Amino acid sequence: MTLSEELQWRGFVNQTTYPELTALDGGPITFYWGVDPSADSMTIGNLAAAMLVKAFIKHGHKPVLLIGGATGLIGDPDGKAQERDLKTPEEIDRNSQTIVAQYAQIFQSSDYQVVNNRDWFQDIKYLDFLRDIGKHVPMRQMLGRDFVQSRLGEQGAGISYAEFSYVLIQAYDFLHLYKEAGVTLQLCGADQWGNSVAGVDLIRRKTGAEAQVFSTPLVVNKATGKKFGKSEAGAVWLDAAKTSPFQFYQFWLNVDDDSVEDYLKIFTELDQPAVESTMQEFEHDRGGRAAQKALAYEVTKLVHGSEQAERIQRASAVLFGGGDFRALSAEEAAVLKQELPVVQAGGGLAAVVVAAGLAASNSEAMRFIRAGAISVNGQKVDGAAADPFQAGDNLLKRGKNNFAVVEKSQ
Repeated sequence: MTLSEELQWRGFVNQTTYPELTALDGGPITFYWGVDPSADSMTIGNLAAAMLVKAFIKHGHKPVLLIGGATGLIGDPDGKAQERDLKTPEEIDRNSQTIVAQYAQIFQSSDYQVVNNRDWFQDIKYLDFLRDIGKHVPMRQMLGRDFVQSRLGEQGAGISYAEFSYVLIQAYDFLHLYKEAGVTLQLCGADQWGNSVAGVDLIRRKTGAEAQVFSTPLVVNKATGKKFGKSEAGAVWLDAAKTSPFQFYQFWLNVDDDSVEDYLKIFTELDQPAVESTMQEFEHDRGGRAAQKALAYEVTKLVHGSEQAERIQRASAVLFGGGDFRALSAEEAAVLKQELPVVQAGGGLAAVVVAAGLAASNSEAMRFIRAGAISVNGQKVDGAAADPFQAGDNLLKRGKNNFAVVEKSQ
């Protein structure tokens, strides 16, 4: 499968300046893709674009990964109804370091170069920039942007000169990388199309050369029609401190049936035969959720490593598939102890159920026990059992989806 064929199969094609996609199937192209460090982690929205980058790398093209240390100090106004709150240089530096570390995890087997646009902007003099760059950027082009029109409209919040100039800064990035690193292509999400083609225009006006842009669609949740990656708690982050690896895995495990094939193509490196085989198994028994399980494992492996993904896979099988909790390793049990209430055994079963938050009172706990709604380590508890807990860690469960870990001293 050529790159142009793979991009179409995976659903990565949105807009491009190339007349034909097959232009990507020739010799190696040096390209760049960037992330502004406006937060201390990337989200799965960024991950979708990173998977596009990985497809280009797999087919022999050469990546330059940019950190927007300069653009991050301003903030991209596109899609924002109001001015952003500015980050301090110290925040931007800290955020940049974490994103570089995430680049290292996602692209760990690839040969790539990391650059920070703050390195070339910090010494540029204002008047020189206006003469050398600003002179070549038409105001009509900048004023015509949709977000500018909405911000300047009657009901708009207005726009500062700083945010208005963001597109000019990003356009210069492309020009700089064209001159210094031979970059002739920018990859981006659909929401960055306008900023990216401004760089193409600047390169043409300054050098007479031709550069290109390829954008990938923003991923939309088919079930809700909303931008993918937002949960009730907010964005789904790649940083384990912001979205735990277990919660990350569960997010993918719970995606809707109608979208799971799209996500397998976008967010994993499984090839076409592997995806088709997984979907055949899924269609044969949707209740088994083979597609969601494959998706959750593959994406968690990519972001958090294979060992962590395997631990979470086994721990999840215990919670939701009836596996043996006591057979989990200490590391696998620790995954669950980070996510579930942890209480000490003692005072009788009803008291432990209440302490774990699985009942509001002893009398309610006893009703659950008598109804057979309480289990310990996968076994329903006889109402007469005074102490069903074994030494060490135990899994306490009420109903289908309410859990706690009960620790009992040796």
